[in-house]
Amino acid sequence: MPSLEALDKVVKNTLQAIENSKQQIFDIAETARKEVVRLERELVLLENQVNDVIKAVDILELKVKQARLRLAEVDSSLGKYSEAEVKRAYDTASELQTQLLLLRERENQLRSKRDQLQVTLKNMQQTVAKAENLASQVAVVMDFLSGSLNEVNNQLEGLAQKQNLSIRVIKAQEEERKRVAREIHDGPAQAIANIVLRMEFCEKLLELKPDKVKGELQSLKELVRNTLQDIRKIIFDLRPMALDDLGLVPALRRYLEDYKSKYNLNTEFIFFGYERRLDNAVEVGLFRVVQEALNNVWKHARASKVIVRLEMGRDSVNILIKDDGQGFDVEQALANKQRESLGLTSMRERVELLGGTFILRSRPGQGTEILLKVPLNEG
Repeated sequence: MPSLEALDKVVKNTLQAIENSKQQIFDIAETARKEVVRLERELVLLENQVNDVIKAVDILELKVKQARLRLAEVDSSLGKYSEAEVKRAYDTASELQTQLLLLRERENQLRSKRDQLQVTLKNMQQTVAKAENLASQVAVVMDFLSGSLNEVNNQLEGLAQKQNLSIRVIKAQEEERKRVAREIHDGPAQAIANIVLRMEFCEKLLELKPDKVKGELQSLKELVRNTLQDIRKIIFDLRPMALDDLGLVPALRRYLEDYKSKYNLNTEFIFFGYERRLDNAVEVGLFRVVQEALNNVWKHARASKVIVRLEMGRDSVNILIKDDGQGFDVEQALANKQRESLGLTSMRERVELLGGTFILRSRPGQGTEILLKVPLNEG
C-alpha cells in the first residue's frame, strides 16, 4: 500500500533526523563540558595571578611609604644633604610611585578578567545543563518512536488499543518527569543555589580577605563537580549512554552496580551466552522492563537480595528478575489498580510489542520472579 510505504518512509526519516539531532546535542554537551574544565583551570591560574599581584602591591606600598619618609627627611634638612642625595630621594620616590600605579592597574585588569571569566564559566555550566536536559528529552522521544515503529508499520486496525497505550505511556512519562523533577529539586537545584550563595561570598571575601579566596574557590569547584556528577546520574537513569555505546549487557551491569550502591541492596548479575549488540528497540525495551522491575523491588518488595539473570541465545533473549522480598498475590494485583502502581501493564506491553512473553510469579512471603522471553530476528 503506497500510503503505508509513505508513512514508513516519513517515520524512518523522522527517526533519522532525531538521531542526528541527538548526536549533535551530545557533541555540544561534550564540547561545553571540556570548555568548563578549561575555564575552571584558567580561573584557578588567574586567581593565583591576582593573589601574587596583591602581595606585590602590598610590598610596593611599603616601599613607597619608606621613600616618602626619606623624601620628607631630606626636604626638612636640605643643608645636611648634597644635591645628588636630594635628587636621588626624589627620583626614588617618583619611580616607586609610578611602579605602584602600574601594578594597581595590573591588579584591576586581572580582577576584571577574573570577573568576566566567572560569568563565562557560569554561562557555560548552564549550557551543559541545558544540553544534557535536551539530550535526555530527545532520547525519550526516540525511545517512544522506535518502540512504536513496528506497530505503526504492521497494522492500523489497532488504533484504539494504541491510543490507550499512548495515554498510559504519556501518564508514565509524566510520572517519570515528576520523579526527575523531584530529584533535580532535592539534589542539583539545591546545590546550585548553594553555589550561587558561595560565589557571592567569594565576591565579598575578595574585598575583605583575598588570601582566603583560593581555598573557598577550590571547595566551590568540588561542589560544582559533585553537582555535575549528580546531574549525569539523573541523565543516566533516563537514558544510559552505555546502552547506546556498548549494548544491553554492559548497560545492565553498570545499572546494577549503581543500583546496589544507591539502595544498599545486595544484587547479582549473571550472564550466559554470546554477548553481542541487538536491535535498538529490543535493547531499549528490555532495559526499561528490567529498570521498572528493579524499581518495584526497591519500592515494594522489602527484599535483601535481587538477582538479574540474562541469557542471550541464538534465537531469543531470556531474562529473569528474582527477589527474596515479601511477594504479593498476582491475581489480585492484576485485577485491581495496584498493577498500575507496580508498572505491570507497561512492562507486559513493552515485552509484547517486541513479540515476546512476560511471566510473573509471586506469593505473599515468597518473593517475586519475572521471566521475559523475546525472540531475535537477526538478519
